[in-house]
Amino acid sequence: MAKTKIREITIKESKGAFSIFKSSGVSKESYNFSGILALRQLLSNEKARILDTIKTEKPISIYDLAKKLNRGFKSVNDDIKLLERFGFIELIPEKTKNRTRYKPVIVVDKITINVEI
Repeated sequence: MAKTKIREITIKESKGAFSIFKSSGVSKESYNFSGILALRQLLSNEKARILDTIKTEKPISIYDLAKKLNRGFKSVNDDIKLLERFGFIELIPEKTKNRTRYKPVIVVDKITINVEI
């Protein structure tokens, strides 16, 4: 049986404000920034659509993903970069003729959010 890959996000109250940070294995600087707004941006409906499309339709590139979502490349690329930064997906480079395209692949099965007050 395959091991479930869990991504954990912890939200802590500090001096009257919430801050979000990652605690598992990746450099803290990549994930440490203030505000609950960051979590809302990460867990938006569009990000959920992206994750679902990657999981079910297995696009071969970010451009292909944008076409499947019927969205602009730049906005999808920006969303992909955020999901990659938080470790939800990886971009796998694939050489095609003179170019390298990046195939988005989901690397987590479960997201756990902890709120500490």
